[in-house]
Amino acid sequence: MAPKNRRVALATCRTLPEPDHDEAGLLGALRALGVEAETLAWDDPADDPARYDLCVVRSTWNYIHALPDFLAWLERTAAAVRLANPPRLMAWNCDKAYLMELALQGVPIIPTRPFQRGAWPSLDGVPWEDLVVKPRVGAASYGARRFPPGRRDAAEAYLRETCPSRDMLVQPYVRSVDGHGERALVWVDGELTHAVRKQPRLAGGDESVSQALSPEADERAFAERVLAPRREGLLYARVDVARAEDGGLMLMELELVEPSLFLAQSPPALERFARAIASY
Repeated sequence: MAPKNRRVALATCRTLPEPDHDEAGLLGALRALGVEAETLAWDDPADDPARYDLCVVRSTWNYIHALPDFLAWLERTAAAVRLANPPRLMAWNCDKAYLMELALQGVPIIPTRPFQRGAWPSLDGVPWEDLVVKPRVGAASYGARRFPPGRRDAAEAYLRETCPSRDMLVQPYVRSVDGHGERALVWVDGELTHAVRKQPRLAGGDESVSQALSPEADERAFAERVLAPRREGLLYARVDVARAEDGGLMLMELELVEPSLFLAQSPPALERFARAIASY
């Protein structure tokens, strides 16, 4: 059967900060279905999304340095062509302040303290000794640094260095990521397809992940709970979780904009994603 979307753009950026390991396989799988699939740089004014039937946001990883421009691009693109994921969801998900919103809705999240841009930050009252400090708008661990016990002064100094220009977050370092690992739960077209175990990654570090794993039963239930209110029009998602000290799951991040989906680790997920794009 001929694809509904004959011309598809995978949105990226002119200069990738790191390779997109999903891209080549996805382009190949789409072309095998008869789709004319190409990449489109969101930050290149010469690339016109209106030439396509569908634009799928994939590796727009430099948007963190130009968020207002990226949000404006989402709005313009959605007015010209079908866009996945839904632009309202992506705009909401660009700022990790969504974590606090989800916490208010009863989703267990990693404990998080926000620090507003322009404020003079102090760690007084922050109860954790092993800290992670990172931007509220970030991708690929940009600007994320760990400060082990005994380095609280350095963490505060880093906050004071970064807060003049960025909203920041402080979180405890979750020890279970060193053993059980952070789990990235991949969701494609209404189904959890696979998971990978991610090694802790901070600024400047390379990403290291396992082969595909089957999500555990409580991981499946957790991911479906988080995604249930946001499923309408959702093509792909990644739900990153870790175990708290009592063994319960905590949301580390919900990725609805440009997550790596680790498609090389799961050929069935790659094929499912390509078919879903062709018929979206």
